[in-house]
Amino acid sequence: MKTLADFDVGLLLTLDALHKEKNVTHAAARLNITQSALSARLTRLRHLLGDPLFIPSTSGRGMVASPHALALQPELTRLLDQWTAFIGTAKVFDAATSRRIFRVAATDNPASILAPDLIPLVRTEAPHAKIAFTTPNKATIAQDLEDGAVDVFVGVAEDGAPGLMGRKLFQERFVTAQRRGHPRGTGPLSLDEFCALDHLLISTSGGHFSGMIDSALAETGRQRNVAVSVQSYALAPLMLSSTDLVCTLPKRFLERFEGVLDYVDAPLELAPFEVNLFWHPRMSADASHSWLRERILRSARRSTPGAPAAG
Repeated sequence: MKTLADFDVGLLLTLDALHKEKNVTHAAARLNITQSALSARLTRLRHLLGDPLFIPSTSGRGMVASPHALALQPELTRLLDQWTAFIGTAKVFDAATSRRIFRVAATDNPASILAPDLIPLVRTEAPHAKIAFTTPNKATIAQDLEDGAVDVFVGVAEDGAPGLMGRKLFQERFVTAQRRGHPRGTGPLSLDEFCALDHLLISTSGGHFSGMIDSALAETGRQRNVAVSVQSYALAPLMLSSTDLVCTLPKRFLERFEGVLDYVDAPLELAPFEVNLFWHPRMSADASHSWLRERILRSARRSTPGAPAAG
C-alpha cells in the first residue's frame, strides 16, 4: 500500500509539467531538470500510481495522458494551489483583508502616548483587524511573548528580559503639570514652592503615597505633601483640571492634554528614561507581526515633537 511518505512535491510538479507540456523534453525544461531526471520521476510515478500515465503519441510528437492521468489532473491542480498557499501563508500579510487580532501589552502611560496615533493608523490600513491593549505582567511577560499570549510589549528598557528583541521607541522625561489658571501662575517652579504644593501621585501598584520623586527629595533632606494617590494615569488629567493639585508626569503623556493643563520643568534632577518595544525572536520574520511593529514605530515617531514624518 502506497502512503503519503512515498510521494514528494517534485513528483507532483513532474505530473503537472507533463500535463501542461505533453512532452518530456519540454517538461524537463519547465522544471529546470535534465530529461533523464524527469524520465526517472515518471518511472517512479508509474510505479506508485500503477498506471502508465503518459504514453508516446501515435503521431510521434509528444505524450498522451492516460484516462487515469486525466482523472487526476483537477485534484492535482487543487493540491498544488493549496501547497503554494501553504508555503506563502507565513510570509504574506494583506492588511486590507486581515482579521488578525493584535495584542499589545503596555501600561497606561505608553499606551496613552501611542494609542491615539496607532489606532487610526491600524484602522485605516487594516480595517478588519482588531487591536487589544492589555496590562503587562512583568513577571511573566517574556513567557507571554513566547507563548503568543501577547504580540509585543511596550515598556522601559529595564523591563526587557534576556533573549527578547527590542527597539527604542523614544526617550521620555518628567515635567510637573497643573491646571490652566492655577493660582500659582505659570512661571518656573522653585523647589520650595514644589514642596509646599499639594501633589497627586500615580501609584501603579495602588494605594501608595511616596515614589521615585519622594526618594529624590529625601536625598536632599526635603519632602512634599502627596494629598491624593490614584492607580491610573488616565485619571490624572481629570483630577488636575478640576483641582489645585500638581503632578509630575512624563512629558509626552501630558502633551495630549495641553488644552486643559500647563506644565513646567520639575525643580529637581529626574533621570530621563527610554520606552522600548519588545517582542520574541520567533516572531521576527512573521509578516503580520513585522507590519504591527512598523506601525508602532511610526506612531512613536509621530508622538515625538520635531520628529520627521514616517514614510
